[in-house]
Amino acid sequence: MRTSVRTGETSAEFDLAAPRYDLMVGLNPGYHDHLREAATRLAERLPERAVDLLDLGCGSGASTRAMLDVVPPGRIRSLLGIDASRGMLAQAEAKLWPDGVRFAAGQAEDVTDLVAAPVDGILAAYLFRNVARRDETVAAVHDVLVPGGTLVVQEYSVKGRLAAMLTWSVVCWLVVIPLAAITTRRTTLYRYLWRSVLRFDTVDEFTARLRRAGFTDIEVTTVGGWQRGILHTIRARRPA
Repeated sequence: MRTSVRTGETSAEFDLAAPRYDLMVGLNPGYHDHLREAATRLAERLPERAVDLLDLGCGSGASTRAMLDVVPPGRIRSLLGIDASRGMLAQAEAKLWPDGVRFAAGQAEDVTDLVAAPVDGILAAYLFRNVARRDETVAAVHDVLVPGGTLVVQEYSVKGRLAAMLTWSVVCWLVVIPLAAITTRRTTLYRYLWRSVLRFDTVDEFTARLRRAGFTDIEVTTVGGWQRGILHTIRARRPA
């Protein structure tokens, strides 16, 4: 449910939601498990040496923690979390992190200016449907990977599939939005979540963006349970 690129009222809503954001995602069955699954897909492709990693659209740090959970201790030389919401970053920075983990504010499109040196792996969870200039951002992500580096994207995609769209809408309006009203007294962000998923690329459209940017070895998996066919993990590689 995070985003790294927000403008206007949407940006303000993410900042306002930040103090109770961890509570909301914690009520989503499987949320943290799915992040660890995505991080594991990244860890499987990392070289056998100390690595530099990027969590793009890190939000309150749940995906950052997932990366630390699955990459063996001592293998991470640096881990940078980037997000455009200072409210979310404040939540992330308030948590305890090992040496080598740091956070920075910035837009996903500007990642080439925010990363000092190429990284070995990038996790982008719940990010790209919130990005307006997707092709530009995918190309920038490609450029900050080392040759042979890996990108893992975790994202909702339902467009063009009636059953998935209906399931998503039912869960949002009967579960997610009412819970937001109870826990945060604000529903704007979660109504935006519902709309943004309905409008996001199909999986084929997004993987086509990856290919245009130069990514290869693209693999797509989905999760189990009610989110099967709704939540997808996409792994791709910058050619060596």
